[in-house]
Amino acid sequence: MIEHFLKQTTFTDNADYRRNLQFTVPDNFNFAYDVMDRWAEEAPDSHALLWAREGGEHRTFTFRQMKEESDRAASYLQGLGIGRGDRVMIILKRRYEFWLTVLALHKLGAIAIPATHMLTRRDIVYRNRKASIKAIVCVGDDYVVEQIAEAMEESPSVETLISVGPIVPKGFHDWHKEIGSAKPFVRPISVNSNSDVMLAYFTSGTNGEPKMVVHDYTYPIGHLTTGAFWHNLHKGSIHLTVADTGWAKAAWGKLYGQWFAGATVFVLDQERFNALRLLQAIEKYRITSFCAPPTVYRYLVHEDMAKFDLSSLEWCTTAGEALNPSVFERFKAATGISLHEGFGQTETTMTLGTMPWVTPKPGSMGLPNPQYDIALLRTDGTPCADNENGEICIITSHRKPLGLFLGYFGDEELTRSVWHDGIYHTGDVAYRDEDGYYWFVGRTDDVIKSSGYRIGPFEVESALMCHPSVVECAITGVPDEFRGMVVKATIVLREDWKARAGDDLIKELQEHVKRTTAPYKYPRIIEFADELPKTISGKIRRVEIRERDAENAFENG
Repeated sequence: MIEHFLKQTTFTDNADYRRNLQFTVPDNFNFAYDVMDRWAEEAPDSHALLWAREGGEHRTFTFRQMKEESDRAASYLQGLGIGRGDRVMIILKRRYEFWLTVLALHKLGAIAIPATHMLTRRDIVYRNRKASIKAIVCVGDDYVVEQIAEAMEESPSVETLISVGPIVPKGFHDWHKEIGSAKPFVRPISVNSNSDVMLAYFTSGTNGEPKMVVHDYTYPIGHLTTGAFWHNLHKGSIHLTVADTGWAKAAWGKLYGQWFAGATVFVLDQERFNALRLLQAIEKYRITSFCAPPTVYRYLVHEDMAKFDLSSLEWCTTAGEALNPSVFERFKAATGISLHEGFGQTETTMTLGTMPWVTPKPGSMGLPNPQYDIALLRTDGTPCADNENGEICIITSHRKPLGLFLGYFGDEELTRSVWHDGIYHTGDVAYRDEDGYYWFVGRTDDVIKSSGYRIGPFEVESALMCHPSVVECAITGVPDEFRGMVVKATIVLREDWKARAGDDLIKELQEHVKRTTAPYKYPRIIEFADELPKTISGKIRRVEIRERDAENAFENG
């Protein structure tokens, strides 16, 4: 399939990749028709989706069945008045109906807006009003349907509510009861152009109200490199990405790039993350390719991985935040597999990555993806030298790259604040070593300035993660009269270390950091916590720790 969209489909090394990566973008491209339905013709009996629930229930969909079921879903939604340009919010957790709904909306030219099941009434009202949501397709559990129902009084644009069960309250359509009577689907005459909005995500930002990131119909092609190259997938691969369908990592790892490669997308439908059950699923279903954020790997390496047969694993990747080298080494010792990191945002596809032909450097995000023109810039806009911290930027003066967003919906000022003068500013700080590898430092607003030094949170967190007591940690800056800022560590301890939380362990951790990295970076303040504040996509909210510290400082005079 990828040969239809790339001039060259295999690469020998990074120089070859940079020189010869070239896309073919058809007019009026539509992923559902041009990839999924084409697979239904070329490999109808190959497995497209393998969905498994924790209790043992599972379903397998071939590419032929994905076409048939998504056609039926498209006809059903069409019968409810949904068509080109309509905005539909999808709150379906990891239910298999998520994939059918997304493909159905693509076939209708409607705009899919995935959202997490953890949204409150207020969150739903905000999204409904911001996006003028016309319909909501949701999972029928007590919390989700209650929050949606309570939001309706303040959501005048919403006309249709659909539940896939098990609970179908009054006022909600019953997906499974009604879809069987849908008429045979007839493709609309006019579905989309390449520049139409296809997909939107509300980012779970570390501060402020969520931003509505919009992507056009060429966005899936931007993820071809994610699945075919970074995930190293092919026909016969069984790929598992750990991600809630409500955030963009699902589009990265369990929707577009994987199906370009003809792989099987595996979905583990579990209510709560459990490392042991995840390892059991990898063993039982013979997963060949695995991707998860570093948080998941941190929990996996604390389990006895030797108890599980993980021999089916061929390739493992990680993204979402920077990976601590200690986790890299422990996972490799347990599996023999080197983790390949990648970097990108909700606004982009993978912009930096460690491709199969690139040797990983533990903790590095890898090399620039030639799909994007990457530059590391100082605050004055000039290029950084090697080993100098700067902001990761994308140069767009000559072209808009495949995968880059259209902007923040309804907010031109906010869009211009990050994308102006032919440059998109990611807001992420990194440095580039002499081999061209990029190393994450932190968000532009996370960097700590202490006694004239600039300290990135990640480098201190990496040092702490090498200590056997630490499961997770977050580094923030605290105002200081003499130093400007001092480094603070908020630490989640392993269960068997919690009884030792106190002054002696604090001193031990401080000395450990001094020995592991430059002594001036050590945390002068250490606080132990049961958990770290995180966004709905699992990223640590350092801003919340800073705000809480500021409130405490104010209250204490």
